Amino acid sequence: MKKIPVILSEGKTLPEVWEKALLETWWNGVPFRTEYDREQDPPSRDATVVMVINEPFAEPRIHRAFPGGLEDLEVYTQEVVEGIHDSWIAPEEGKWSYTYHQRLFAYPAGDEVINQVEKAMEKLVSVPYTRRAQAITWNPALDPDSDDPPCLQRCWFRIYEEEGKKKLMLNTHWRSRDGYKAAFMNIFALTVLQKKIAEELSRRMGEMIEVGRYVDICDSFHIYGSYFEEFEGFLRSVERRSFAERTWETSFAEPIFEETRKRLNKEERNG
Repeated sequence: MKKIPVILSEGKTLPEVWEKALLETWWNGVPFRTEYDREQDPPSRDATVVMVINEPFAEPRIHRAFPGGLEDLEVYTQEVVEGIHDSWIAPEEGKWSYTYHQRLFAYPAGDEVINQVEKAMEKLVSVPYTRRAQAITWNPALDPDSDDPPCLQRCWFRIYEEEGKKKLMLNTHWRSRDGYKAAFMNIFALTVLQKKIAEELSRRMGEMIEVGRYVDICDSFHIYGSYFEEFEGFLRSVERRSFAERTWETSFAEPIFEETRKRLNKEERNG
């Protein structure tokens, strides 16, 4: 077996960086078995991937080929950023054992619940140049024996200056990731969280903190063999369509996002 490659995908926008990471993994990743394979499935394509998005909110922001619909994307974003599905956590009933929002905002530590994002913001307000503003998800008491342990491991925040402007950068660290069917939605949601935290820091610090660079570090970024035929459709779209035809600006999706938020709010009010 070849050595697992380390792939760097860097660019201005989210869709261009995600697309490049997938193509590089497809062409240069190594075959690797996974714990989810069926007997007939070919090995996945696997690589360690670092994605650098220099302007996370530059348009276009949405890749049309991400698996799922725009409504699904907004639901997932609300799940990560606002915790709309934290109430679904009930492992004793065979339900979810965690959400990313719960681990970041209400980390279970024995009898204590820790809001790690709040502590990170407090640290940034008091020491803007700190290297200690982070939040983890892995719980060694719960996750090693779980059938579905967290892929996201850590978020690391830092304020820096660029061209006279203060910006909040976010690095995320992942142990494992379905590059095609999960990574885009992950990044979309976490950059929304990055923006929300930048806005709250601006309020607390009394000065503008803009959204800065987003860096995504994934130990095992993979394309599963079980859906290679589906992925070949993605490859054909890249070959045949222009980048503009492969993406959407947020303005196109916002009416759908807004309707989804209204539906979620109505469901919450009705219990």
